[in-house]
Amino acid sequence: MAIIELLNQDMKQAMKDKDKVKLSVIRMVKASIQNEAIKQKKDALSEEEELTVLARELKQRKDSLHEFKEAGREDLVSKLEEEIKIIQAYMPEQLSDDELEQIVVQTIEEVQAESKKDMGKVMSALMPKVKGKAEGARVNQFVQQHLQ
Repeated sequence: MAIIELLNQDMKQAMKDKDKVKLSVIRMVKASIQNEAIKQKKDALSEEEELTVLARELKQRKDSLHEFKEAGREDLVSKLEEEIKIIQAYMPEQLSDDELEQIVVQTIEEVQAESKKDMGKVMSALMPKVKGKAEGARVNQFVQQHLQ
């Protein structure tokens, strides 16, 4: 089932349950997906493109969460943490450290990378494989560990 269809179902359920926070988050995410489709001049996005939008929304909230924690805004921190949980429910299951490391090592061998100079080559081959399943910063960290 496409993410947008799942969002539509959950939006209806949130309306019935009078869950204002979930409803608000789902509406924002749906709007982002629809805006991306308009931007790309498409009727609908592929599931991979929907995942890209979801990942962007999640990253924005995590960045904001970090900023609010530093500023001591606990009222906004709890709200954002709830929004993050809601969005994460639509993301694929995240890769464990072992799984990610295995994919990183395999990709390094595939592109025959030998040093940190090959970082871009490795990342460009690796990111499509882990899209939505691991954050870019985490992937970058593993690649740097394996490239000396």
